Amino acid sequence: MIIKSEQDSSCDDIEVAIKYAKLNEDVQHIIALLQSFDTQVKCNDKNTEIFVNASEIFYVESVDKKTFIYLKDKVYHTELRLYQLVNMLSHLGFVQVSKSCILNINVLESIKPLINSRMEATLNNGEKIHINRNYLNDIKRVLKGENER
Repeated sequence: MIIKSEQDSSCDDIEVAIKYAKLNEDVQHIIALLQSFDTQVKCNDKNTEIFVNASEIFYVESVDKKTFIYLKDKVYHTELRLYQLVNMLSHLGFVQVSKSCILNINVLESIKPLINSRMEATLNNGEKIHINRNYLNDIKRVLKGENER
C-alpha cells in the first residue's frame, strides 16, 4: 500500500482518493473506516449535547429502554434506539451481537468460544462482550468482509 499526503491551502475540506486494481476486503475496510470518521452520533453528557465520531464507539448497549454509547473510557446516553443505530452504523463495521448490543468490529481484539454456542469478544480496551448464538452468523459474515445482509 502506498500512502501519499499533500498539503494544499486552497482546500476547504479533507479529500481522500483511493486507487485500487480490484475492490476487495481491504479496500472496503479502508473505505468503511474513513466513513466512520465522518459519521457522528448525537449523545448526551449530563445536560450537554455532544457528537461522537462512529470510529470512537466501541459498542452500544440498550438497558431498560435506554441506549448507551461506550467509548474507550467514557459512556454516553443517546436518545436513538438500538435499531436506529444498527441501520446508521452497520455499513461502518458495526454488528449486532445480542438483542441489546451492537459491536464495532474495528476495535475487536479477539473472540473465544463459551458454553452453549456463545462466544466472548474482547475489545482493544479490555472489555468483554458476550455474543449470543443467534447472532453468530452475522458476526462471521462481517468478519469475512461481507457487508450485505
